[in-house]
Amino acid sequence: MKILKGKSGAALELLIKTIALLAVVPIFLILGYIIYKGIPAISWEFLTEVPRRGMRAGGIFPALTGTIYLTLGTIAVAVPFGVFTGVYLVEYAKDNILTRLINLTIINLAGIPSIIYGLFGMALFVIYFKLGVSILSGSLTLGIMCLPVIITATRESLLAVPNSLREASLALGATKWETISKVVIPAALPGISTGVILSISRAAGETAPILFTAAAFYLPFLPQSIFDQVMALPYHLYVISTQVPNMPQSNMHGTLFILVFITVGFNLIGAYIRNKFEK
Repeated sequence: MKILKGKSGAALELLIKTIALLAVVPIFLILGYIIYKGIPAISWEFLTEVPRRGMRAGGIFPALTGTIYLTLGTIAVAVPFGVFTGVYLVEYAKDNILTRLINLTIINLAGIPSIIYGLFGMALFVIYFKLGVSILSGSLTLGIMCLPVIITATRESLLAVPNSLREASLALGATKWETISKVVIPAALPGISTGVILSISRAAGETAPILFTAAAFYLPFLPQSIFDQVMALPYHLYVISTQVPNMPQSNMHGTLFILVFITVGFNLIGAYIRNKFEK
């Protein structure tokens, strides 16, 4: 293939840089707008008080706490099952038609709209298992939604580990599980952690799955168990933006800022963990 040189190469490089800049600029404009509008609304009272006066005053403490509960529940459900499923598919399962079909199904599940997971969670956990609209139902639903991404990230990260590492460990007398747990998984950990963090950050900002399984319109108190309903920032933002008349703009901007801050924070944590393990 003839390599572009001179003016043609410079023009192509300029075109690629321009396209990349056009893709990045809107993101920074949106983040800048959210920061500009949201920071003035943030205060200690806004973060620690319950909503008052029909959610037109007060803070977002129940919604913030509920989002933390749901996120922790999602991690407890999705991470162990997702990682161990990926390990099984790569290290233990035989390469046959069934395994390839399972891998294809997992990849396709990652593209299903979140509203479908919400309806599935309502039918299975809320109605069939009679768990009700609760933290447990919401965490299970969000965990299932995160599984395809975590499994795929784990699988691809493990496949990227050279077989020579496995062979060297086995040659030194290590068992298969010792090789996987002490050699293969640590080598694949940057990719696995990235997939986990990205999927969890997505779950923290989802509205549709918790709309049917966990979220409450208004609760001026914190849940007492995993079988209670809970307020959550994504649904709370939807409610105050569309269902509450005469809502102060500062409340909406402050809630949006906190939600974006949590999501971006998860991504930054994932990038830090990935870079740390890569070193």
